[in-house]
This record gives sequence, C-alpha cells and structure tokens, in this order.
Amino acid sequence: MQFLNAEMKDSDFDRISKLVYEQCGIHLHDGKKELVKARLGKRLREGNFRSFADYYSHVTTREGQEELITMIDSISTNLTYFFREESHFRKLEKILPKLPENNKLNLWCAGCSTGEEPYSIAMTVRERVNSSIVNVKILATDISTKVLKTAQAAVYSTERIDKVPQALLRKYFQYGTGNSSGLYRVKKELRDLIEFRRLNLIEPFPQQFRFHVIFCRNVMIYFDKATQSVLVNKYYEHLEKGGYLFVGHSESLTGLSHPFKYSEPSIYRK
Repeated sequence: MQFLNAEMKDSDFDRISKLVYEQCGIHLHDGKKELVKARLGKRLREGNFRSFADYYSHVTTREGQEELITMIDSISTNLTYFFREESHFRKLEKILPKLPENNKLNLWCAGCSTGEEPYSIAMTVRERVNSSIVNVKILATDISTKVLKTAQAAVYSTERIDKVPQALLRKYFQYGTGNSSGLYRVKKELRDLIEFRRLNLIEPFPQQFRFHVIFCRNVMIYFDKATQSVLVNKYYEHLEKGGYLFVGHSESLTGLSHPFKYSEPSIYRK
C-alpha cells in the first residue's frame, strides 16, 4: 500500500502544473501544491498508482484521457452558492428589460460549477422578463463533468439554498418528501431555460455563440494575465452590441488589453 502516502516532489508538481495550464489555462502557483497533492492523492489511491510520476505518465497517454478529465475536475472545483455577489443580480434586474432583440435573450454563465449561479440567473430573468413573449436561453458551461452532473440534477440540500429568498424558494423549488426529505429540486420551468455543456474556456468558442449577457465570475483568478486577455477579448467578440460582461467582485480587467467600456466595478459593456 505504498501509494497511500505518496510524496509529491517539486518535479511532479511542476509537470502536473504545466499539464493543467496547457489543458485548461489554470495557473497553479507554488502555494497550490498541498491542494493539488490532497485532491490528486485520492485519485492515486483509487487508481492504485504508486506515485505521482506514475499518475502523470498515465494521464498523458491516449488510454488516460478519461482520467485526465477527472484530474481537471478534481483541481478546478470551486465554491459557489445561490445569489453570490448579490449586487450583480440587482444590476441584471435593471438591464434585462433593455436587452432583448427580436424577442430573443441569450445569457451565458461561464464556469457554472454546481449550478447555483445559472439557476440564480434564471430566477432573476423569470422575475423580470415575460418568457411567453421573449425567447430566453441560458447556456451554462464548465470544464468539470462532475459539477455539471450536479447542476443538471438540480437537487440541493437545505444548507445550499439558504441564500434563496423565501418567495423565490416557494415559487421555483420543490421540497422533497420521503427519502428526499430535506432536499430541494429546481422546478422544470427554470431547468428548461438552461442548457448545460462541458466547455474548455481556452479553446475556440463555437461561432454560433452570441449573447446579451455573459457571467464569468471568480473564474479568471485561476488564469495568468496572458490567458485572461485572450479570454476577455473572446467574450467581447461573442457579445451582442450593448451587451454586458460580469466578472467577480475580486476581479478586474485593469491591466488587460481589451475594448470593453467600464460600467461599474466588475461590470463591463460592449
């Protein structure tokens, strides 16, 4: 059982960090070594790998491509909750009535994690836009297949929905009974607004991507400046004129070369 306490050498961390950067643009600095060791240590145990070097050798083979996706899943998973950074949803409420063109409204939640953010967007949209008149579509993407499964299931524990206002909770969630007691499921009317899809943000976006609003919050902090600049300019290309980009409260486009107009902190407009 020698793999149970496998040591992560600096050379192991350097190679894994380089691979992660090449695959999805996430920049893992030295301070992330213990996190990477902990998260991938579980993969070593489950796959009976003797060392991080053996694990790296496996994920860089054709046979190891599925495990490579799992490795990215393990490293990229991050914290989220309903109506995180609430001021963004208040801003979204204000701009929504001005955005639809030809009775179409397209929004993108990039880095959607376990689904709380796109469902928060969907609730905000349903409260402000008549979806019987306006054709609303929300794309929600993430690189992690694991979190996408959770998002698509749309089932959350009581602790996970504590940020949802009671009025919205009653309107848009079903409370579980029996074996599902203590769980809430997002109602079909919201689920039907959202398409969940795996997408690697550093790869080219499909040409048909056109949006009025893009949420990419608390995602760019994982990228270096060069990757951030490329990503921001791709967002600009896929936004409709007058559209908005929302980034995290701790994020900014300062220092990046881009054509966006500053609207207010963490919000930019095309």
